Amino acid sequence: MNEPMNITQIQDLIKFVAKSGVCEVEIEQKDFKITIKTAAGRKEVHVVAAPAAAYAPPAAPAPIAAVAAAAPVAAAPAAEAETKYITIKAPMIGTFYRSAGPGKPVFVNVGDTVKKGKAICIIEAMKLFNEIESEVEGRIVKVLVDDAKPVEYDQPLFLVDPS
Repeated sequence: MNEPMNITQIQDLIKFVAKSGVCEVEIEQKDFKITIKTAAGRKEVHVVAAPAAAYAPPAAPAPIAAVAAAAPVAAAPAAEAETKYITIKAPMIGTFYRSAGPGKPVFVNVGDTVKKGKAICIIEAMKLFNEIESEVEGRIVKVLVDDAKPVEYDQPLFLVDPS
């Protein structure tokens, strides 16, 4: 296998590692290296590639941790304010869509009230469009993912104010 892994192969590998209970997987090729580590429910993905060799998906946990470590005083008030909210997380790996199709209205906007069972987004996984329903009731406070962006299993998608 001389070519670096594509995004679909990386997502499949992450899903496999999450389900298998394996603690660490490392794949190294000529111009490409990927390490996936899991510990106590926390996933880290590190992708290293040659400059023009491959597309490297954004590793969301690392930048967030770096920002929190660099500015703990600034991160603390934001974290305290968000603790009263319920986080709706991705139930699978795939591509996040806010609407049923191009030009169609979004399922939910900031300020909308959601009830249990209401469709809030779609996650496309392996050419299947999975309608994701809310498991909580409340008001949408923040949409945490941009439309048509890849998401990982258990990645936060929305913040909901249950009051």
